[in-house]
Amino acid sequence: MLFLNSERTTSERKDFALKKKKSPIKPLKLNKKDKAEAQKKARKVSSPDAGNDQGLNKPPVSPLNVLHDAADLLEDAGSIPDDAHVDIPTTLPVLAVRDIVVFNYMILPLFVGREKSVNAVEAAMTSNRYVMILTQKDESVENPEHEDLYLTGTVCMIMRMLKMPDGRLKVLVQGVSRARIKRFIGSEPFHIAEIESIPEAESGKLDATQEALVRSSREQSEKILTLRGISSADIMSVLNSVNEPGRLADLIASNLRMKVEVAQSILECGEPVKRLTLVNTQLTQEVEVASMQNKIQSMAKEGMDKAQKDFYLREQLKAIKKELGESTDEAEEAEEIRAAIVRAKMPKEVRKEAEKQLRRLEAMHPEASEATVIRTYLDWMIELPWNKQSRDRLDIIEAKKILDEDHYDLEKVKERILEYLSVRKLNPSMKGPILCFVGPPGVGKTSLGRSIARSLKRKFHRMSLGGMRDEAEIRGHRRTYIGSMPGRIIQGIKQCGTRNPVIMLDEIDKLGSDFRGDPSSALLEVLDPEQNNTFTDHYLNVPFDLSKVMFICTANVLDSIPRPLLDRMEVIRIPGYTEHDKVNIAKRYILGRQCKENGLKENEMIMEDNIIAKIIKEYTREAGLRNLEREVGSVCRKLARKKAEGEKGPFEVTADNLHKYLGIPKHLEDEKENELPAGVALGLAWTPVGGSVLHVEVSAMPGKGKQLLTGQLGDVMKESAQAAVSFARRHAEEYGISPKFHEEQDLHIHVPDGATPKDGPSAGVTLVTALVSALTGIPTNPELAMTGEISLRGRVLPVGGIKEKILAAVSLGMKRVLIPAQNQKDLEDIPEELLKNIEITPIERIDEVWPIAKTK
Repeated sequence: MLFLNSERTTSERKDFALKKKKSPIKPLKLNKKDKAEAQKKARKVSSPDAGNDQGLNKPPVSPLNVLHDAADLLEDAGSIPDDAHVDIPTTLPVLAVRDIVVFNYMILPLFVGREKSVNAVEAAMTSNRYVMILTQKDESVENPEHEDLYLTGTVCMIMRMLKMPDGRLKVLVQGVSRARIKRFIGSEPFHIAEIESIPEAESGKLDATQEALVRSSREQSEKILTLRGISSADIMSVLNSVNEPGRLADLIASNLRMKVEVAQSILECGEPVKRLTLVNTQLTQEVEVASMQNKIQSMAKEGMDKAQKDFYLREQLKAIKKELGESTDEAEEAEEIRAAIVRAKMPKEVRKEAEKQLRRLEAMHPEASEATVIRTYLDWMIELPWNKQSRDRLDIIEAKKILDEDHYDLEKVKERILEYLSVRKLNPSMKGPILCFVGPPGVGKTSLGRSIARSLKRKFHRMSLGGMRDEAEIRGHRRTYIGSMPGRIIQGIKQCGTRNPVIMLDEIDKLGSDFRGDPSSALLEVLDPEQNNTFTDHYLNVPFDLSKVMFICTANVLDSIPRPLLDRMEVIRIPGYTEHDKVNIAKRYILGRQCKENGLKENEMIMEDNIIAKIIKEYTREAGLRNLEREVGSVCRKLARKKAEGEKGPFEVTADNLHKYLGIPKHLEDEKENELPAGVALGLAWTPVGGSVLHVEVSAMPGKGKQLLTGQLGDVMKESAQAAVSFARRHAEEYGISPKFHEEQDLHIHVPDGATPKDGPSAGVTLVTALVSALTGIPTNPELAMTGEISLRGRVLPVGGIKEKILAAVSLGMKRVLIPAQNQKDLEDIPEELLKNIEITPIERIDEVWPIAKTK
């Protein structure tokens, strides 16, 4: 932003003279004095290209030539008189220029390329050579209209014009007078306007304030020249010869690189002293900028001098060691490590620690045991991706396509990932989320993590936490121990090579703890988006930013996860698959994968949907898909043997030959009893592998009121049984039961499959129903299953796992299920095809159950 806008090279200065003889333009009719003056100014002139498609106001600067040009004008103003003596027409063609404001007495060349601009110049040349130059408000406008131009500009005389080979015009103009637009007359074939000259106000004799302002402007100009390292003697002599504030302001303003808006405001200011005040303000800002730039350059030079000195001393030290016969391999190694540290682009504090350890290594004997430890440490520091980050695939549609290709259904999970991508696209600085997928085994939690990484186009690293008991597995070992290493988090990031991978923490519910620490406590910092940007591994002992990592945890149950750790995660439940889901997944993924793994082509095995459904019903009963894949794999292996023995395909699997491949069914449909004896009710339970149907049995025997609970019942289930007995005693008359049954009969409550522990609040309704059935002797409906907890007042309370329980009821062939009324909201997550196969009845009180459950 120093003085004037550009300087023409020597060859460019001679360009007019060289092409003058060839120019088709007639020479100006000037007297000898004017002609000599114009030639002198044409040789010295320097100004930016403007008024064409490429006009810029930011070329190199040469204050000396510019002010010399100004000096020429001041020494002899006879070529173009002052405003009062120049007869300026009231109607002139308008020339629009970009990124430059022309001031009085300013001489500059313009390259004119736009059609209207060329027409305006040619019109001026055929008349009086005067043209009104206005600056565009927006330099990007290609064809400016009247509203795109400032209304105050400068009337200029065209001193010379030259046509270029490309059709453009090169013109030399000089500012004559300020003027403003009264009105535009037309715009074709060029802009023409009626103008009004703005006369220069008489300044008169300067008072003390004005004289101080003039001197300040000169001093500021001298400071700028000094800071720029430009010889200012000749230039200052020109400035000192100008005493009028208005002319001094124009002279300095025409040589300052300012924003168009600022320069235009100075041009529009008619009062000389006020105009010089505005220029002085710009000079003050420029002095501050130049001083700061000079300071920065000095600091940079000092830093370079120190670096050169250090390099020189280091080279001398190498030469001395070489003369002493000492090996320089260690020095070369240190230099390589130092260069690698620079390339790693570590944070400031991390680089400081690495350089400190490198200095320690240089001071040690290369064979020392500590030197090996430091080398290993530096290798880890260098290889970690401190500043390497993969670019996310932020194409939401493509990410959705990938998620749909890899996994069937799981709409909530996919929607959450697409929401993350959308937010990431709008806010790149967001922190990575902490997701926790909770569901039974085999539903695709781990493979979903890989799919997420693929949709994001990120690196993927899986870390199993099952059975982990050592805190150092997470935080690493301190370097004081032999064979110490960073924790598995840092190891995984190093393997991925980026600082924003997808890291899956598998089986987080199976973490343990012992005398070596509690890994779940170490994960509190890792899985906290507000803290993990400064995660400190014990081995590295410097902070590493984990905020860009996307952590995904998986668990089968939430009960065993510590509450503070669970609070840091966003839990997404993945329920078990319905039979419809399993059939679709088998067709899309399992059949093709198992055929390929067993050497078959997909068209060599024919397995219809009803056969897949038969395998699901009779050979697998699970929430996930692992057993289904095993059974399909078993079929494929037997077909592969047939193919290897020479049989030709395709091989069709039918209901008649399925048992030849898989043996007798493991789960038969006739397990569902057609009739239930009195005292038996069917309840629904949730397990880590999905839902199940429980037979709750109650036997009433003559006795003294003892209660026996068997079947490995947990404390919660035992309390539910006691609450059921208390409710039956209170409402004995309503159910037709002897009020003294608790004194005259012993009760044995049993849940079969005694080897499996059972607990939870879901069996209250079933226990009451079985108890009433046993005491009344009335059997219950064998096609009815129920779930829900009860209170002593008879209210049915909500429970969890509704989808899994209903799925289990459908699998066993139940026709009707009773659920708590408050669990109706959970039916939204159940597919419609599943609800079509069973009747769901919500209940609010236990009184509603017995009329539905009894068979008579």
